[in-house]
Amino acid sequence: MGGDHAGVRLWAGELDVLHERFVHRFNREEPRQSALAYMRGLVAPLQRKNGWTLAEEAGHSGPDRIHRLLNRIEWDADEVLDDVRDYVVEHLGDREAVLIVDDTGFLKKGIRSAGVQRQYSGTAGRTENSQIGVFLAYATDRGRTLIDRRLYLPTSWTDDRERCRRAGIDDTVGFETKVAMAKAMVRRAIADRVPFGWVTADAAYGFSKGWRFELEQADVFHVMATTRHDTVVTHWSIDHPVHDLFPGLPRQKWKRRSCGEGAHGRRIFDWARVEVRPWHREDRRHWVHARRSVSRPEEISYYIAYCPADTTLDELIRIAGSRWAIEECFQTAKQECGLDDYQVRRYPGWHRHMTLAMAAHACLTVLRARELDTDKAETDPPSSSTSASPRSDA
Repeated sequence: MGGDHAGVRLWAGELDVLHERFVHRFNREEPRQSALAYMRGLVAPLQRKNGWTLAEEAGHSGPDRIHRLLNRIEWDADEVLDDVRDYVVEHLGDREAVLIVDDTGFLKKGIRSAGVQRQYSGTAGRTENSQIGVFLAYATDRGRTLIDRRLYLPTSWTDDRERCRRAGIDDTVGFETKVAMAKAMVRRAIADRVPFGWVTADAAYGFSKGWRFELEQADVFHVMATTRHDTVVTHWSIDHPVHDLFPGLPRQKWKRRSCGEGAHGRRIFDWARVEVRPWHREDRRHWVHARRSVSRPEEISYYIAYCPADTTLDELIRIAGSRWAIEECFQTAKQECGLDDYQVRRYPGWHRHMTLAMAAHACLTVLRARELDTDKAETDPPSSSTSASPRSDA
C-alpha cells in the first residue's frame, strides 16, 4: 500500500466497490456503514486492530458500533461470503485455479472463546490455548486469496451444549472433523460452480482415503500430500505402502525440480512418480509421487494424484507446490488485514470477523493482480495473431 495518498484512495475506492456487492445483506444503514468502516480499519496501517483502534480510525466515539456489528445485529456472514467469493471469481476466476485446504491457529487466553482449548497449533508449532480455523484458498497465476472458513469445535465443546449456547453455537452445530469441514467447503465450491482445475491439501487432509475417493467419483483432479504409511492399489498388492514404491527406482527416474518460491528462495527437490491403480478409465491416471530432500535424501514426502492421462510430472509438481499459497494467504491476511486481530468470543462473531477480513484481503489481492496486469502490459511486446494459447505447453 506504500502509505501514499494515491494508494490509499485506490484501496479505499476498491473497498467501496466490494462493499456495494453485499450492502443489501444489512437491513439498516448503521451496520452497512460499520461494515465498510471495519474493512477500512482492517487494511489501515494500525499497530493493533481492536474495537477501540478501529472505532477511532472510523471516527466513532467508542467501540460500541463495531461490537454491535460483530455480536448483536442480525446479518448472515455466509451470504456476505458468497458475495465476496463471487467478487474473487469475477476478477481472478480461472479454470486452472487450485483450491487449497489448510488450517491455522489463533492464540487465545481464557476458556470462553468459541472452540478454544489447548490444542496443537501449526501456526505456533506447539500445543497452545487456541482456536483453529479451517480455510479454503483460491490460487491462480494472478493472485491467491481465502474464499471459505469454518471454526473447528473440539468435542470438549460439542459435548457441552450449555457451554456452546453461551458462545452462540446453535444446538444444530455438532462435532465435525477438520477433514469433514474441508469436504464441505470444496463441495460448496463445486455446487456453486466456482471455476477451478485442482484440489490440494497437506497430509492431515490428504491422508483421508474417503475424501480422495469422493473427489475421484466427482472427477475432481487432485494432488494430496499423504504419510509414508498410506497404502495404495498396485499391480502387485491391494495395500501397498507408498514408501515401498520408491527405493528400487533407477536414479534417472528422479528429476531435480523447483516447486516454486519459498521464504528462502526456490524450493528445489528431487521428484519421482509411480503409476498405481492399474484398472480405471483410459483418460485418467493415478500416481504416487515422492519429493526427496536434496541435502537430506532420507527425508521424503509423498503425494497421491488423480489427473488426466497426459498430465506431466512437472504439472503434478506445480500443483503440489501451490499448497504453499495458502500459507502466504494466512501470513498476508494476518499482517495486512487483521485476520488474527479480533476480540470476539462468540461463534457468529468469529465467522463475521473472518468474513470481513477475508473481504479486505480479496480486495487487496484484486488490486495487486491489476497492478501486475498493468506492469505486464507495459513490458510485454504486442502479441501477434499467431501467438500460442496459454495452455499450448500443457
